[in-house]
Amino acid sequence: MQMHQINPTKLLLSKWTSTSPKQREKHFIVIKLIRDEQNTIVNCILEAAITKKQYTIRWQDLKSTENWQQGWK
Repeated sequence: MQMHQINPTKLLLSKWTSTSPKQREKHFIVIKLIRDEQNTIVNCILEAAITKKQYTIRWQDLKSTENWQQGWK
């Protein structure tokens, strides 16, 4: 399985395309980074471009090329 190289500090406002869209939600933007007590990024909040629904995921999940593509495709 291929993995994206991601610098978590540069994730904010980055754009992502789901490889398996659900409910017409294909394009997403990272709108917030969630940090732990040591100020380490642990999660991010994605917002669907079309519905504006928000989802909290582990930022490492974006590394999977099976589920995500960088940018809007």
